[in-house]
Amino acid sequence: MAAFPQPQPNPGVMEIAAYVPGREHVDGVAKVWKLSSNETPLGPSPKAVEAVQALIADRLAIYPDGQATVLKQAIATAYGLNPANIICSNGSDELLGLIAQTYLGAGDEAIFTEHGFLVYKIQIMAAGATPVAVKETNETANVDAILAAVTPRTKIVFLANPNNPTGTYVPVSEVRRLAAGLRPDTLLVLDAAYAEYVRRNDYEAGVELVSSSQNVVMTRTFSKIHGLAALRIGWMYAPLAVCDAVNRVRGPFNVNALAIAAGAAAIADTTHQQKAIAHNDHWLEAMTRELTALGLRVTPSVGNFVLVHFPADPEKSAEKADAFLCARGYVLRRVTGYGFPNALRLTIGPAEANEGVVSALKDFLNG
Repeated sequence: MAAFPQPQPNPGVMEIAAYVPGREHVDGVAKVWKLSSNETPLGPSPKAVEAVQALIADRLAIYPDGQATVLKQAIATAYGLNPANIICSNGSDELLGLIAQTYLGAGDEAIFTEHGFLVYKIQIMAAGATPVAVKETNETANVDAILAAVTPRTKIVFLANPNNPTGTYVPVSEVRRLAAGLRPDTLLVLDAAYAEYVRRNDYEAGVELVSSSQNVVMTRTFSKIHGLAALRIGWMYAPLAVCDAVNRVRGPFNVNALAIAAGAAAIADTTHQQKAIAHNDHWLEAMTRELTALGLRVTPSVGNFVLVHFPADPEKSAEKADAFLCARGYVLRRVTGYGFPNALRLTIGPAEANEGVVSALKDFLNG
C-alpha cells in the first residue's frame, strides 16, 4: 500500500547537518565543570541580575518593547553609535539567520572559512543558497583565498573575527583589504562575538569599517563576556539600508523584556567587564603555557578558549582524552564538525577547573 503523503521541507533542508551544542552533563559524575560552550566563569554583572529581578515582579504579562529601545540606547552609549544603526536580537545567531534570509536565495553563494562557525553554513543552506568554504592558512582566515573564491553569485562573506573554535584573528588592515576587494553589492558580515577579549593593537571589531561602508555589518553578543547566554541577546551595527531591510524580516518582539533590562545594565557595568578580561588574560596565557608544556599543540588564541591538538597516537587521541576528562568531571568540546577530529576546545573556566584539566591531562598523557 502506498504511503500517505506528508508535508515536505524545502529542497536542501534535509541536507543540513543540525547544530550540536556543547555537552553539559556526564552520567554518573556528580561534579561537572562545563568548559564546552565558551561561557564566562565570572557569571553576569550583579547589576544585570538586579535588573532582571526588578522586572520579574510586575512586568511578565506585558509585551516587551519591540524596538528594544533601552538596550539599543545602552549599546549606542557604550560604543558611541547611532541607535538607528543598531538591531537587537534573540542571540547573534538570530541575526545571522535574518541576514541570510534577507539577502540570500536560490542560485546565490555565501562564503565562510573552513573552520568558521557552523551556523553560517546552516543559515546559508536554510536560505536556499550555496555555501562556499574557503581554506584557511595556519588555522587563520586568508583574505587572498576569500577574495579568490568570490564569484558573480557571491552575495555574503561571513568572517568570524576572532574565529571559533580556533581563537585566531585577522588584523584590521587585512579586514579592510577584504572589504575593499568585494563588490559594493556583496555584504561582509563581521561576527565579533569574542571582541571584548582581544588584547591586540592591530585588531578592530568592525565599528569603524561599518561606519565608513554601505556593505559591512558587525554582529556582537551578550552571551560571552557579559555572562547572559541564558537570555540570548545579540546585536548588529549596520548601515541604515541594511537595518531597514532586516527589520522588515525580524519578528516584532524578538528580544524579551528580561533580556532588554539585563543587557542594558550589563553593558554599562564596565567594572565587571574588566574583571572578566583580567581573569581571561591571566588564564589564557597560563593554560596555553601549561598545555604546551605537556607536549600538546595549542592554536594561539585571542578569545576565551583554546583549541588543543592531540598526538597521532590512537591511545592519546582527542576522543580518548575527552572520555578520560569527562570521567573526571571536565566537559570540553569535541570539534570534529569543524574539521578538527583530533582536537578539543577548552573554555577558560574558574581557576579550580583550569588547574584540574591540566592535572587530568597530565595523568592521561603519562598513563
